[in-house]
Amino acid sequence: MDNTRGSLYMVLAMAAFAIEDMFIKASANTMPIGLILMLFGLGGTLIFILLAWQRKEQVLQRAILSRPLLIRAGCEVIGRLCFALAITLTPLSSASAILQATPLVVVLGGAIIFGERVGLMRWVAILVGFTGVLMVIRPGMDSFNPASLFAVISTLGFAGRDLATRAAPPLLSNIQLGVYGFFVLIPTGLIVQLYSGESLTVNSEASIQIIGAIAFGVVAYNSLTIAMRNGAISVVTPFRYTRLLFALILGVIIFDERPDLMTLTGALIVVGSGVFTLFHSRRIVSIKP
Repeated sequence: MDNTRGSLYMVLAMAAFAIEDMFIKASANTMPIGLILMLFGLGGTLIFILLAWQRKEQVLQRAILSRPLLIRAGCEVIGRLCFALAITLTPLSSASAILQATPLVVVLGGAIIFGERVGLMRWVAILVGFTGVLMVIRPGMDSFNPASLFAVISTLGFAGRDLATRAAPPLLSNIQLGVYGFFVLIPTGLIVQLYSGESLTVNSEASIQIIGAIAFGVVAYNSLTIAMRNGAISVVTPFRYTRLLFALILGVIIFDERPDLMTLTGALIVVGSGVFTLFHSRRIVSIKP
């Protein structure tokens, strides 16, 4: 039952993340990206502060100045900013397809940073997965969109955030990490806004979209936390790839996107490589004495 509950919460988290992306992409039509990040970060920070107070958790901890937390904050900024730019400047379906390479990058980072053993088959899966990413972004081809590189950079940022979270001091709860994760978006958005020099225009439609992004972002984060704490990682993690399915549906219905065959094929290769990596790891663990 724990694995079933965890898997269902993982699907809920991925659906909420996809809807959050949809709202951010829609609001970017009338609102500068710097302002979006500021408001999104402010709303998420306030909600997580309230959740921390409700649980009688201290919001400010000295551990936030530790090296893993500082690295995590930097990676959070890179991941969030670049993915916001990616879904703003490129189709939601394409950016989400590239993002599915994040678990593969995490496996690679675990081998390099934490010295985790990665067998030959998993190295092959990682290389195949990156081949799928190249099929989506298509460097050197006429259909290549340079803005798709923002999605690639965001993948590195989110993977770095996940790796830094693993090294974070255990005394920090997921709610506290949520506070810090959203808070760093406020100064990031301010810097982007000052650099771009765009006017601070906010209309009622964009305001509703930002509120929707904040609400679904918080639901997604909490659902992800519940999933990872209630099921075996090897069981619930493959359900991360449902985010691509939700993104494809929203892209087609809301933004009238039409992913071509190469994009869909590349996305399938990335997802297949990730699922193989996870289940291969699970099989190895299960046969150990």
